[in-house]
Amino acid sequence: MSKIDISTCYSPALLPLFDFSECLVVIIDIFRATSTIAAAMDNGAEKIIPVDNVEQCIELGNEIPNSITAGERNGKVVEGLQYGNSPSAYPGDFVNGKTLVLTTTNGTRLLHLVKDAPEVLSGSFLNLKATADYIKAQNKNVLLACASWKDRFNLEDTLFAGALYQALGDAATTICDSTIGASALYDTAKDDLFGFLKQGSHFARLSKYGLEEDMRYCCAINKHDNVIRYDGQSLIIPS
Repeated sequence: MSKIDISTCYSPALLPLFDFSECLVVIIDIFRATSTIAAAMDNGAEKIIPVDNVEQCIELGNEIPNSITAGERNGKVVEGLQYGNSPSAYPGDFVNGKTLVLTTTNGTRLLHLVKDAPEVLSGSFLNLKATADYIKAQNKNVLLACASWKDRFNLEDTLFAGALYQALGDAATTICDSTIGASALYDTAKDDLFGFLKQGSHFARLSKYGLEEDMRYCCAINKHDNVIRYDGQSLIIPS
């Protein structure tokens, strides 16, 4: 079996430089969309419908039975939506069996940019091992796509790209400088992810809204054992 080639895109603004027409794409938005997705799905959400604008989110929420509208812009809950983008906001006794209609500043936008890839996964530290194991089984080349913050490089998404590359071990290879850099950065931070990320701009931004515990949750490795795949309309756990 040939090794899986791993490339990393640090920002949606750089996506035109990558050919992902034959790749499995992992979208990464650690603070907080892909972490919220992992938590909600692990706690029993039936599916998550990602949308790229607030108006569509509200409209679908009105149309779909047993649904929840959720999302944020610039870290804050959007007026007109029921809930925000916090992984802790979706415990099992609340979200089980429901459809979450989600829109976020960076993560859902990125998903729509890569939706035509042959396969798209949602990755976070929370489901790191499950995602890595699934990728190994598929044996397809992979693009790790970071949501960043409004097209600017950020630490947390890059760290996860490095962590996922390392989790693939001998199954993967790379000649992508971005992947090599992400892996080296993860080596620096891995013993205290939360502490390392405190120096980042996104941590400072979200801390203003009292979201430190959200970010601590997002740094928990392998808290949820789920693979989350985009089926063209919704994020689901593959059967």
